[in-house]
Amino acid sequence: MRIVVTSIFVDDQDKALDFYTRVLGFEQRQDVPAGGARWLTVGVPGEDTGVELLLEPAGHPAVAPFTEALVADGIPFTSFAVDSVEDEYQRLLDLGVAFTQPPTRMGPITTAVFSDTVGNLIQIADTAD
Repeated sequence: MRIVVTSIFVDDQDKALDFYTRVLGFEQRQDVPAGGARWLTVGVPGEDTGVELLLEPAGHPAVAPFTEALVADGIPFTSFAVDSVEDEYQRLLDLGVAFTQPPTRMGPITTAVFSDTVGNLIQIADTAD
């Protein structure tokens, strides 16, 4: 058994696709009509068989209270690995990304948290010393 697709709820699929590709650097994998929305995924460039992130429409009534509670409490929806949190933090700041937590050492890792502009907080983490 292996993970093939994982999802994140987004309040605007077009805006999410722009942010996740142009700003974060993922590449679009799939874009298939699915009712009133799309099966829209992104992945790590060059990892054609890697895990895909589904930019899932946040239309279900349970999604808004769930994601709003996470944001209100400062809890990231998911976490992405980076080689250097400090370097990625500066790169994203230069692109206008809003951070809720600057790079912070937490034991053996460093983390930072930002808004993905479509309803979520995202954590980046490294294990570099």
